[in-house]
Amino acid sequence: MSTVALDAEAARTFDRVIADGGVAVFPADTVYGLAADPEQAAAVRRLTELKRRDPAQPSAVMFFSVEAALNALPELGPRTRAAFERLLPGPLTFVIANPDGRYPLACGPDPSRLGVRVPALDGPLAPLTSVGRPVIQSSANLHGGPDPRRLADVPAEIRAAADLVLDGGDLPGVASTVVDLSRFQNTGDYAVLREGAVSESDLARLLVPWPA
Repeated sequence: MSTVALDAEAARTFDRVIADGGVAVFPADTVYGLAADPEQAAAVRRLTELKRRDPAQPSAVMFFSVEAALNALPELGPRTRAAFERLLPGPLTFVIANPDGRYPLACGPDPSRLGVRVPALDGPLAPLTSVGRPVIQSSANLHGGPDPRRLADVPAEIRAAADLVLDGGDLPGVASTVVDLSRFQNTGDYAVLREGAVSESDLARLLVPWPA
């Protein structure tokens, strides 16, 4: 697939490709990612095959606005909802309780937990804020490989096999910080599962103390 510079038309094409069951390479606020429709099993399977990754490994569902995430997850309690509103959009992945079993193809073996991303899309990435549907997303690398900061860092075989490749220029290159908020609503407790673009000390400042 030829590479397309990210602009408003390219963002509309991205939306159509995902709706049609395709797989796309796209720029997020951290690194380049692979995206597919989280509710189309064939598309999700193809994404994991491109990465050579165990299909049972969980992935995050990415929304392109906080409003879209909150609308899709109406069961979020007020404390967790407030955390979304305070910390997102940004380079964070929240692992939340998933009592309604939403987006099971993204959950791996434990459908009671779901990873959620809302990237900060400004500057050259701003056209992606128009995307109205969520995507299942993972970094655009082979499993275990380095996170791609530039489009040239995405393995050539992945770029060749994708239905769309969006070029958003150079990215920060540090993956999102993954935070377990699955008990946050009830106890205020959280755990950093992977430190990335947001440090643990910054999270402590933002999340503790937190009103009940």
